[in-house]
Amino acid sequence: MSSLKSIKSRILIFTIMVTLIPSLGLGLFSFRQNDALITDNVTHQLRTLASDASRELARWIVERVQGVRALAGSDAVIDGLSHRAAPRSGSAAEHAQTLTQYLRAVQEKLDPFLELTVLDPAGQVVASSASAPALPVMRQNWPPVAASEGLVIVPPHWDEKYATATLTVAVPVLSMDNRILGVLAAVLDLRPAQPLLKYTTSSIPGEVVILDQAGRPLLSTYHTTSPLTPIDSQLLRELREDAGKPRSFTGFGGHTVLGLVEIPRDLAFVVLVERNRVEVYQAWVVFRDLFVTLVISISLLVGFFTWRMGRSIVTPLKRLTAAADRIAAGDLTVQLPVAQDDEIGHLTRVFNRMTDDLRHSHEEFEAASRALQKQNALLETLSITDSLTGLFNRKKLDDILADQFERFKRNQRVFTVLMLDIDHFKALNDTHGHLAGDQVLVNVAAILTKSIRSVDYAARYGGEEFVIVLPETNNTAALEMAERIRDRVQSATYQFDGRVTISIGVAHSRPGDATADAVVARADQELYAAKRAGRNRVHSAT
Repeated sequence: MSSLKSIKSRILIFTIMVTLIPSLGLGLFSFRQNDALITDNVTHQLRTLASDASRELARWIVERVQGVRALAGSDAVIDGLSHRAAPRSGSAAEHAQTLTQYLRAVQEKLDPFLELTVLDPAGQVVASSASAPALPVMRQNWPPVAASEGLVIVPPHWDEKYATATLTVAVPVLSMDNRILGVLAAVLDLRPAQPLLKYTTSSIPGEVVILDQAGRPLLSTYHTTSPLTPIDSQLLRELREDAGKPRSFTGFGGHTVLGLVEIPRDLAFVVLVERNRVEVYQAWVVFRDLFVTLVISISLLVGFFTWRMGRSIVTPLKRLTAAADRIAAGDLTVQLPVAQDDEIGHLTRVFNRMTDDLRHSHEEFEAASRALQKQNALLETLSITDSLTGLFNRKKLDDILADQFERFKRNQRVFTVLMLDIDHFKALNDTHGHLAGDQVLVNVAAILTKSIRSVDYAARYGGEEFVIVLPETNNTAALEMAERIRDRVQSATYQFDGRVTISIGVAHSRPGDATADAVVARADQELYAAKRAGRNRVHSAT
């Protein structure tokens, strides 16, 4: 987003927008008009295809019904039912057998018929071409004009027995005086109607699928040997609610289609027609791609010339901006070449002078800052260090003890305190003077510093007393260090003739301690116990 704030970008964007807005506006208007025309055309084609398919299928069914009616009026069927209604001795079974043979012969010759079954008025099978016939739902009351209007059509459905879509038609069998002798039921195979559906798609592109009421495909123009997958019930409901209106969905071929449904009057099935959406909009897509390519080409051409023009204006300003950013980041060594003798060149010279002034001021500030840092470091050192011995002072010792005690409480890691005191220090001052006493303090402090570990702490407690804090050190190790320090002090040489000794008290932290002062107090007690025992020795609290 920051690049959009530059002058060069604004010039470029303005030029491109002046080019693009009219082009895009005209293009979008053309696209909308084209899309509306395509949609209207496809809608008309789909509706025509659905209407043609419904009409062809309805005509095919009517022709089959007429054939069933003709068969119901045949002498063989009428005679078979007449003998059953008024049986003569030994003739009913023979006529039933004869009728069965007749039905089988007719069924074998007529391709659409899968079953032909004759029933009496009570619904009992008289004869059938099938060993286990599919019985239709019988009408209780046939219309008075049963000869022309009597008809029962079982809705088309998928027949698992024949592995195909079937339609069952039942018509009454009438006597010569128009009495109902029984019913002739025919199970029709819908597959012979498929060429009619394909014929409807020869002039109008698309696919036709005949569905039952539950959305299961019964017949289609798709070239496939396996049954089509039933349509989603929600989608079928929406299509039926908007019958005759196209909508986009995933078709039976697995691709996005435009399709609609038509529900034929008096026929219990649904006609679904669909067309590949990609094919429908193929010409539109080609036109769109051509338009987009043209607009992009023009935009690139305009953008190139705008960039060249803006570059001559913006490049010097961009160089100044980059130099200002470097200065803001702390780089004061920036110097820009003066390449133009105009306003930009004058601005560049002023910028270079400003940079020189900033550099000098920065150097003075850095020098003052370094001096201040040294003073602060010195003050920090003096605040925690004893000025004579260089060891930590009493204030710093208190912080160390508090920190070690907190660690002990948290992790139960023992720390040990050594309290040291120079023996007969007052007499040494009285005999050799305070300067000699100070030198002894300095020498003892140096011995302590060399004797402890890098993780240990040594501090001047006050006067001639010193304290050593040993983190994570038990009593045995502390005693060894105390003896080593005591031995080094008495073995050292000083500016005067004589020997200097120290007494040391040792104490470690205990679970019952409330503060670090309790440990220091025990070490102090042990120190005085060492002094009472004769000095120049180490005493430890158990």
